[in-house]
Amino acid sequence: MTYNFDAKINRKNTNSLKYDFAISRGKPHDALPLWVADMDFQAPPCVLDALKKSAEHGIFGYSETAEEYTSVLQDWFKRRFAWHIQPEWLVKTPGVVTALHVAISGLTKPGDGVLIQQPVYPPFFSSITTTGRKPVINELVQSGNSYVIDFNDFEAKIIHENVKIFILCSPHNPVGRVWTRDELIKLGDICLKHGVIVIADEIHADLVFDGHTQLVFADLKPEYLDITITCTAPSKTFNVAGLHLANIFIANPDMRNAFVTQYTASGLSQSCGMGIVASKAAYKHGEDWLCQLLTYLTANRDYLQNYLASELPQITMSDLQGTYLAWLDFRRFELSPAQLNDFISHKAKLWLVDGPAFGQGGDGFQRINIGCTRATLQAALERLKKALLKKALHFPLR
Repeated sequence: MTYNFDAKINRKNTNSLKYDFAISRGKPHDALPLWVADMDFQAPPCVLDALKKSAEHGIFGYSETAEEYTSVLQDWFKRRFAWHIQPEWLVKTPGVVTALHVAISGLTKPGDGVLIQQPVYPPFFSSITTTGRKPVINELVQSGNSYVIDFNDFEAKIIHENVKIFILCSPHNPVGRVWTRDELIKLGDICLKHGVIVIADEIHADLVFDGHTQLVFADLKPEYLDITITCTAPSKTFNVAGLHLANIFIANPDMRNAFVTQYTASGLSQSCGMGIVASKAAYKHGEDWLCQLLTYLTANRDYLQNYLASELPQITMSDLQGTYLAWLDFRRFELSPAQLNDFISHKAKLWLVDGPAFGQGGDGFQRINIGCTRATLQAALERLKKALLKKALHFPLR
């Protein structure tokens, strides 16, 4: 590889949410963190060079994007997804979660239903409740080592719960699904039939493994484009989450105007200057780095899967088709969620994300971030194995 993803970089004492706040968040000081969704790899060299050049200029005034920025995005989405975006569709926000709150507030009324498919990224739920809307749950169904959608329940919930918005997680965090064309079209047709707006969170779209194809939901049918808010960002792909920039695409002018009006009312205006610099450099020059990253993440995924199968067969892993976030099933140990979380945190000394945080279907699961060095992943699994062996008399290992 041209890029060294095995390089160990000390992230402690860098204001890192992932590494520096264990005690304040109720975790042991020496817990190995594989929780929040950022990676332990430096951003691509093209991004670092662009940021250094901007820093050397020394002036950090208000910033905005010019035509070249949109052109770079157009090239990226055309080349990688065959999606032809138009400049007027673009609205920039500090992040996808910001966009969720803005869209829900601007396009629905208090008490309206907003449908999500749990277990799912926790801010989906909080973006509904904090805006005074009603969360409606279409729980994903486990099928073997993967998950499928209950379409009958999906449509019934829309009909009976006054659903106005559906938040699609594609690829899905945390269960790792990359939805097929047939699945997405079934969802889209139901939403069209009942006048439901779709917020498509496609922040992990670039992080899809061989054998699976990420499809832009809005591009599957012209009618979908008219009802969809597509949320993207360079943050997961290029590990620049702290620079706070998301690219939101809204083709429908009425929906876009409502979104922009609500966004303006929040008091936000220009984007982070460094975020603009990083995003443009990454999308223009970072594709080779991304390809090598995917090779490394694939090997991490396979290492995790093989280790569990050979050393810890009591723990199973959902088929990881996209994202760098693996969904681990600990239900064979027959522990309550509190017991499992205590075991992971204080016996294994690992900082993962507790399954119940993702809502219905999360009990007995933990999410682990494999966007780390192989040595870190190996150390985490060895901690887990050692802790389980010590407690073997108390847990049914079967």
